[in-house]
Amino acid sequence: MSMSTFRRAGGVRAIIATGILLLAASATGSSALAERPGKPPAFTLNVLFTNDSESALLGVDGSGGDEGPILDDGRHPYGSASRAVTLVEKLRAEAVSEDKAPGQAGKRGVITVSGGDNFLAGPEFAASLDRGVPHYDALAHQAIGYDASIFGNHEFDFGPGVLADFIASFDGSLQFVSANLDFSGEPVLDAYTEDGTIVSSKVLHTLGERIGLIGLTTPELPAISSPRNVEVDRDLAGITNRIAAQLTRDKVNKIILVSHLQDIDNELALVPELSGVDAVVAAGGGEILADPGDRLIPGDQAERGFPLYAADANGKRVPVVTTTGDYKYVGRLVLNFDRAGNVLGVDDAATGPVRVSGVGSDAVAGDPQVRAEVEKPVAEFVTALAEQLVATSEVALDGVRNNIRTKETNLGNLLSDALLWAGKERAAEYGVRAPQIAIQNGGGIRNNSLLSAGEITALNTYEIAPFANFVAVVPEISRDTLSQLLERGVAASPNAAGAFMQVAGLSFRYDTTRQAQVITPGGNTIVTPGERVRDVVLDDGSVIVADGVVVDGPSVSVATNDFSARGGDGYPFGDAPFTSVGTTYQAALQDYLTGPLAGAITATQYPEGGSGRITPIG
Repeated sequence: MSMSTFRRAGGVRAIIATGILLLAASATGSSALAERPGKPPAFTLNVLFTNDSESALLGVDGSGGDEGPILDDGRHPYGSASRAVTLVEKLRAEAVSEDKAPGQAGKRGVITVSGGDNFLAGPEFAASLDRGVPHYDALAHQAIGYDASIFGNHEFDFGPGVLADFIASFDGSLQFVSANLDFSGEPVLDAYTEDGTIVSSKVLHTLGERIGLIGLTTPELPAISSPRNVEVDRDLAGITNRIAAQLTRDKVNKIILVSHLQDIDNELALVPELSGVDAVVAAGGGEILADPGDRLIPGDQAERGFPLYAADANGKRVPVVTTTGDYKYVGRLVLNFDRAGNVLGVDDAATGPVRVSGVGSDAVAGDPQVRAEVEKPVAEFVTALAEQLVATSEVALDGVRNNIRTKETNLGNLLSDALLWAGKERAAEYGVRAPQIAIQNGGGIRNNSLLSAGEITALNTYEIAPFANFVAVVPEISRDTLSQLLERGVAASPNAAGAFMQVAGLSFRYDTTRQAQVITPGGNTIVTPGERVRDVVLDDGSVIVADGVVVDGPSVSVATNDFSARGGDGYPFGDAPFTSVGTTYQAALQDYLTGPLAGAITATQYPEGGSGRITPIG
């Protein structure tokens, strides 16, 4: 991936989990909600939404999502925060215009909500971290004018403190709806439940109508982000139904669930357990829902229709919608209600994704204030990364793709050392055992070049480590499992593979003439254990493997990235729990360069060809 492709209530307290498990199974399609013939609607509600905007403030290309600075020549003609502001304003005006669409009520209202993942690690969000409060992402969201937002997983990636800063950026102008998160263990966030900024539900008002809003966050939050002491209640159906029942008792007869469950099939599987919810806005999965005739950004393809449907516990068909992220689309769901608040149907003609475009007949101009106060300074910050010196190297650093995926290199050692250092530095804060070793998959090192001796810039660190992968600590790995993790790294050798791992805190020898590890296709379950790893020794002298035999002894704590910890590249971590420690692997690298190394990469510490950490012997 190149540099241009960068891209997670008052008072929710003492929640007790009852443990409902969502299955990614869809038994529904995109068929029309049953209309009630002869019964004209009394009220039409336009639900406008975005989700997973993920700090893609500067626009995207039309080839599937590459982002970069907004330029006068229009190289990035789609998306961008400023265009999203203009488009949302346009859609709001259309929703309540005097010229009502056929089949809609004379009384028409509109609400605007965010499905979470409002920011994401990368150079654009780094501009917000550098600026401080208010964050640029928050300024963009203020300009869009959301009525409410929920939390995704990425809001917690940097830990509760950064999320608290993001919330503070709104200065009380936006409420966050969170029904299944308990913030009482994190004072900086719990303060927002006390003052009503974070609420378990919210009633929105439009043209005298009351719209109930419920927000949910994925139960997998602790495994995929860094919520620290924020607790997650997994009883999503029970929570939703209790709140919906209370809203109904309070005479709120239109209820929308906004949920960030990482895959729309999870929302579709949840609906049969629900009662009293009229529609679901899903987030976190990145699916593209669209019907024939919907204009999509070039390179995007519809996966299913818009909306999808699932029957609730009472047999009522509930529309479920989402959009993909990066400010590429504004979702629009148009619902017709009778006077009692029953859904009569979805206005299919007006419902669907609306692309955010700067070209073509649907082009919109970016909001001038957002361009000036958000996009311009962020673009300047990203450009300045190329001029920000973070280290000087005495030696060329090898990140060439074929090398980093077949053998030890000094750049692989450098990044692995950074992971190990970051894991040790942050272990106590996140209540996890300090790591003894680190492994970094070669596929996550992306600069594909030999960085010449001399200056290393901040931009170089993003080129080396471009993904939004966070440093993770797996505190208890058995010696057998560690041996097989190393076997995964050399299973394809001598051929190149993204699974080839660079390491810190240990050295090992392997023999490619012996049995390679075999895993399930597309998975990480070991079918045939590998026998290539012959010797493994930790830096403290502990022998893990001797002459191909695992030596009995205590478990080992491992630092890696969360992609690998979840089994990416087939790494057989199994169900071993891990903790993300609130920093990206890019930030770990940059901080390691400017901190422990004091800006100096020496030939002694990082010699060309590596330092003997990984040795092939056959």
